[in-house]
Amino acid sequence: MNVLVSAASEHGSTAEIARVVAEVVADRGVQVDVAAPGDVATLDGYDAVVLGSAVYMGHWLPAAARLAERIGAERPELPVWLFSSGPVGDPAGRFARQMRVDAAELPAVQAATRARAHRIFAGRLDRGDLHGLQRTATWLFRGMVGDFRDWPAIREWAGSIADQLAGTQAA
Repeated sequence: MNVLVSAASEHGSTAEIARVVAEVVADRGVQVDVAAPGDVATLDGYDAVVLGSAVYMGHWLPAAARLAERIGAERPELPVWLFSSGPVGDPAGRFARQMRVDAAELPAVQAATRARAHRIFAGRLDRGDLHGLQRTATWLFRGMVGDFRDWPAIREWAGSIADQLAGTQAA
């Protein structure tokens, strides 16, 4: 079994989530390749895909959406799991709750890939990665800067994917 884990990431936070997902799945004895969506030359040789994207202003990054379209066109039989990364701030706070919605492209991505599941994970916001108005906004909306990723939840989700893949192998 060979699994592709791919995530579009603007500042590296979502790519870090993808690497942790890959580590957990690999620790369960599955061969895993990690690549950015734009670096995936072929889908041949993969038995499953975990695809993620950072979400900005309610949208998946275009590279991830394009890879989802490719999966649907080239390998519609592949089992696919999706994740989005983006909400920042106190998870109980109003702004974080408002950000915890599906990206605009998600219905099309789910339809193209026939995804088995989709999860939204909180992200990380580092003021040093931002410029201009984005950086200014972090001063206005205090509490949005920091690392809000829930690593135990991410590892648990990745483990559930590995368990499902193991079940596929046993069948």
